[in-house]
Amino acid sequence: MKHTAVYLVLIFSIIMGGPVYGGNLGDTDLSFNLPVPGSAEERSYLGLDENQTFTLEQIGADIVILQIFSMYCPICQREASKINAMYERVTSDSEMSRRIRFIGIGAGNSAFEVDFYKKTYQVPFPLFSDGDFVIHKQLKEVGTPHFIGLTITPGTKLGYTVFLPDPEKWGIRSYLLTV
Repeated sequence: MKHTAVYLVLIFSIIMGGPVYGGNLGDTDLSFNLPVPGSAEERSYLGLDENQTFTLEQIGADIVILQIFSMYCPICQREASKINAMYERVTSDSEMSRRIRFIGIGAGNSAFEVDFYKKTYQVPFPLFSDGDFVIHKQLKEVGTPHFIGLTITPGTKLGYTVFLPDPEKWGIRSYLLTV
């Protein structure tokens, strides 16, 4: 399984080519609150109960792939099918589907716009609105699409570790061999 996850993340990085991964977010506090999805299926996927809000470290997974997108971003639109395929690859493998979760945050997008994007591009994982750019600003106003990988690490100060900040600077390939 360890090698399958490494292979999957590396393929993900190669396929996505143009989008940005992680950036300089290693020191960024990603402990924002998101609304618990209304859908029982999405709550189950994220391992959440019916509370009002949740934080990333509360997601029931070892690894979370966070996508920052915009409904108006042509690259996000073009790459949506590739992200969906990656999601399908993960969910078709019993071990990876237990360990990895995907979520998306629509930077500057209303709930209506996020729902429109989800339906239009048939996104199978939970998407959340950030209509006022609050989360986007907390993430240092990254471009879209942008992907952040988190390893959930209970008992640490933040509850997670950013593992895709800068593939060259942080030695992503060697790190992923330990995930």
